[in-house]
Amino acid sequence: MKKRKIEVVVISDVHLGTFGCHAKQLLTYLNSIDPETLVLNGDIIDIWQFNKRYFPSSHLQVIKKITGMAAKGTKVIYLTGNHDDMLRKFSDVTIGNISILDKVVLNLDGKRAWIFHGDVFDVSIQNAKWLAKLGGYGYDLLILINRFMNWCLALFGREKFSLAKRLKNGVKRAVKYIDDFEEVSSDLAIAKGYDYVICGHIHQPQITTKENKEGETQYLNSGDWVENLTALEYKFKRWKLYHYSQDKLVPFYTDEVIKDASIDELMSAKKLKDPA
Repeated sequence: MKKRKIEVVVISDVHLGTFGCHAKQLLTYLNSIDPETLVLNGDIIDIWQFNKRYFPSSHLQVIKKITGMAAKGTKVIYLTGNHDDMLRKFSDVTIGNISILDKVVLNLDGKRAWIFHGDVFDVSIQNAKWLAKLGGYGYDLLILINRFMNWCLALFGREKFSLAKRLKNGVKRAVKYIDDFEEVSSDLAIAKGYDYVICGHIHQPQITTKENKEGETQYLNSGDWVENLTALEYKFKRWKLYHYSQDKLVPFYTDEVIKDASIDELMSAKKLKDPA
């Protein structure tokens, strides 16, 4: 089965090394695509919460997969975030097809995309790093509680839900922070003359047009692989927001062994598994 060819893919906030990371799903997605450029827009490895006692093989496989993609010709741009800010010591370093940067501007069909993680706008991180780290541990605990709740809901045939997302959407200050984040980044992009501004950090996947008196720009956020399992894809001169939960073919790429199987073979295998 052929992989989807994409010009640019942007993923962020994977948080490898934490309980909330959906590494297996991300690995499945990466197995299904063949991008020319892969932008890792911050917080890929969660160095803040790194614990050598918890780093499952699936998390390591994601790293191996990305380096393997680079070895096969994909240009990999690692943009540093707040949870992997230690890598900022190595900014502007390039090894083969892998570059480590703090921000990047891509020229796409005559338009310019300004890409960076976005933690530069977060006052709590800039002025009270210890408080932000404490919040990270609390978020990890919330994910564990959420998993237990969803396991209980599944037992009773109830629909799963994201506790973190519900809390964010229900707290006015959190909603205002997200709105302010989008407005500030968009206003800066317009002032600098960029056609696209692409961020991560706030775990809110989004594609929208922002306007002010000086002009307009397209604001994009790649979301995350903790709650939303999303990515941004650029192809045929337009951006699309990818949702893992809405992709009906991606499960066939769980194992690279079947990557060359035809659609008919995959459908036949599925019918054999389905009850009569």
